Amino acid sequence: MNFAFLDSGIGGIPYLLHLKKIAHDATCAYLADTRNFPYGEKSDERINECAFRAVSLIVQAWHPETIVVACNTISVHALEMLRAQFQGIPIVGTVPAIKRAAEVTKNKRIGLLATNATIHDKYIAQLERDFASDCTIFARGDAALVSFIEEQMISATDAQKLDAVTPAVTYFKENGCDVIVLGCTHFTHMAHVVSAAAGAGVSVVDSRDGVARQAIKVHDERAKKAQTIFGAAADFLDDARDSMFFTTGFSHESDAEKYSAFCASVSMKWGGVLS
Repeated sequence: MNFAFLDSGIGGIPYLLHLKKIAHDATCAYLADTRNFPYGEKSDERINECAFRAVSLIVQAWHPETIVVACNTISVHALEMLRAQFQGIPIVGTVPAIKRAAEVTKNKRIGLLATNATIHDKYIAQLERDFASDCTIFARGDAALVSFIEEQMISATDAQKLDAVTPAVTYFKENGCDVIVLGCTHFTHMAHVVSAAAGAGVSVVDSRDGVARQAIKVHDERAKKAQTIFGAAADFLDDARDSMFFTTGFSHESDAEKYSAFCASVSMKWGGVLS
């Protein structure tokens, strides 16, 4: 089982780690498109351009059997385009867990924490109509929190992390939300902090489990079809290359050291820059 994960930064790492917990034999690579971080403040056209190039890079370097777009912004804006351009590889997207939130909420007031590009996309409005039509959604785009997680979280104190999530949590609590949807994968790094800040009576949900299980299902279905047609094939990658982390470039010289240290903290191998 060979997967490649993609995001504009480190946001999708919890999704990769969750998949590895479920599928212990999975071999995974991760590409953080750091040269184009953040996606959440870009135009639709620019998101498409960046996403296409990033997928092209990881496909060339890793030859994945399945791609997981571990980014809500890319998924709601560019997933259809990516599937059309890379038809030979199954691509699994990530969307905010609005359906799950609608199942959990008791008072029908749901908070959606995401990027500005995500909350303003028509796909989110469709999710709300399909799964939460009887609920009120309070959406908040928080580019500052995305940047904090990417640039400062690794070295931040517990107090600094709490300060970073407080504006968003306060907004949702003031609006009476009893569920907060983490609609940007970056926020899953801080799920426990958001939960602590929100307190008892407020659930915090994300789409990690659903995405991981869908990726495994899609991979297995394709593998069965391929084996039926071509017979068993040897794995392209060995265990020595598992859990590789790549980026597309750095804004500052110190970034290489920062991302290398992050890899060590999550037991991943530093793969360097793809360009």
